Amino acid sequence: MISGHANDDSKLLLKANRLHVPKGIPMPLDYSYSDIAKMIDHSLLNPSLKWDDLEQGIELALAYDVASVCIVPYALKHCATRLKGSNVRASTTIGFPHGVHTTAIKAAETRQALADGGEELDMVVNISKVLSGDWPYVKNDIGAVVEVTHAAGQKVKVIFENAYLNDDQKIRLCEICAEVRADWVKTSTGYASSGATDADLILMRKHSPPYVQVKAAGGVRDLDALLRVRTLGVTRCGATRTAAMLDEARRRLDLEPIAVQVAATPAAY
Repeated sequence: MISGHANDDSKLLLKANRLHVPKGIPMPLDYSYSDIAKMIDHSLLNPSLKWDDLEQGIELALAYDVASVCIVPYALKHCATRLKGSNVRASTTIGFPHGVHTTAIKAAETRQALADGGEELDMVVNISKVLSGDWPYVKNDIGAVVEVTHAAGQKVKVIFENAYLNDDQKIRLCEICAEVRADWVKTSTGYASSGATDADLILMRKHSPPYVQVKAAGGVRDLDALLRVRTLGVTRCGATRTAAMLDEARRRLDLEPIAVQVAATPAAY
């Protein structure tokens, strides 16, 4: 039995657990449609997606007015053109999905993505170097991508791939991301053995300054899960089940459904 006052992490977990309400009982409506839609980075990263799938995914993102489309790098330029004039940002990945590219290659990928219209870049840390404890290398690797991206006026999300890491490593990565002024810390690629957990999201929010946001990826597959991580301080979430989540949000808010015909997106997140 734990005595004394609950610590802040315990309070957040209790708050999140209270959102696991029985089926049929509505969640508190303390949000607008835009609040929820602008949390979602619609993921188009599965390598089996064909060109038509990518086109339909972009159309879906525009129809639902999400935060961004995170698309495979070769399609980024086309995606940015399609999104131009909308409120949906074009994004792609750097060093994806394993993070073990050389820093020079990551920097080159970053320059190409920016030239192709990328506005938000999701980079993967060098997981091998993190596990080896080579923190100067890790900081330089992340910093190189952040420096190039910020020089162009755009933003970076840093993917930790928490499934492979212990808490001390996650905390050190949060500290490094703060030092180089990354824009988000992100749990996962969606391709490891596990994705975002409440405990990890709480830890990442706790050990990141206010100017570094938190993104969840992997395992947030319905509206209630999205609302739960929102209570933990998450501002973005990678998702392939975007339509289902936002259709449910609109239903609960008594809004008209959005009519868009798209094929189902193969899951990664």
